Amino acid sequence: MRTAGRGAPWQDSPADDALAAALASGRSVNDAAASAGVAERTAFRRLTDAAFKARVSALRGDMVATAAGRLADGMAAAVDVLRGLLADPDPHVRHKAAAKLIELTVRVREQVEIEDRLARLEALEADGPRGGR
Repeated sequence: MRTAGRGAPWQDSPADDALAAALASGRSVNDAAASAGVAERTAFRRLTDAAFKARVSALRGDMVATAAGRLADGMAAAVDVLRGLLADPDPHVRHKAAAKLIELTVRVREQVEIEDRLARLEALEADGPRGGR
């Protein structure tokens, strides 16, 4: 059993689950409390508990990961649309599509390079200091 706020004991419950989900989705504390069927004071008290806040954060992370997956899934279709526009009869449309493809390709490549460099730096840091530092 965990305690929240003034030491009032609480255990995971359907109301806590609903409150955490509502908070993770970005609702205000007052709105989240109302939708979960708990008092605002209870919701604010839950937010003083590190385990409950971690639960909200984990739920929010899951929501972001799900959204990112859906975005990534749509990227292939979006690229297909842009590539199809390269054959549009209107030269302005072709120009905009070509410019956007080039811009996005460069940005994606930069992002991949940054992620690779960061991973190498993190690996070096994990190996510990070198060279007498």
